Amino acid sequence: MKNNKGFTLIELIMVTIILGILAAVAVPRYMGAVSNAESAAEAATVAALRSAVENYATQKFLETGRYSYPANPFSYIEVDGYDPTGALSDGAWTYSNGTVSHQRRDDNVYTWSYSAEDLTDLDGDDRGANVGLAPENPKTGLDYTVVNGERDTAAGDIGSGGSGI
Repeated sequence: MKNNKGFTLIELIMVTIILGILAAVAVPRYMGAVSNAESAAEAATVAALRSAVENYATQKFLETGRYSYPANPFSYIEVDGYDPTGALSDGAWTYSNGTVSHQRRDDNVYTWSYSAEDLTDLDGDDRGANVGLAPENPKTGLDYTVVNGERDTAAGDIGSGGSGI
């Protein structure tokens, strides 16, 4: 009597095919979950930056009677991955010339504009563009853009009207 303790070639091929089908279904779902997680973390960071500059402006208002905003929104909050030299790499945040940038792990770069200047024509209103004025105001300067790749609607819905910081 012959004792066969191994698998036949057909059994091994079938297992390989089943694993291939599972991988074809699971990998895109995993990548989508990673992208959604990065988008959520990005939204939280932008909200934290907005809150930090608003707290700074409120403190300045209490001290001087005028709102003023920091030149660099990263000056008053610690953000993981912030690189003050402006070098973008995976997961890095930078600020340069009025633009906050974040490079995701898929190498797409997302940017938000930031201005510490008074960009309104309203009497007695010395708020900068970072306040989140109505998106109909052409002077808000709150544009959300994607430098590479497509716009991520989950990250674009930060603040009022899909604005940036």
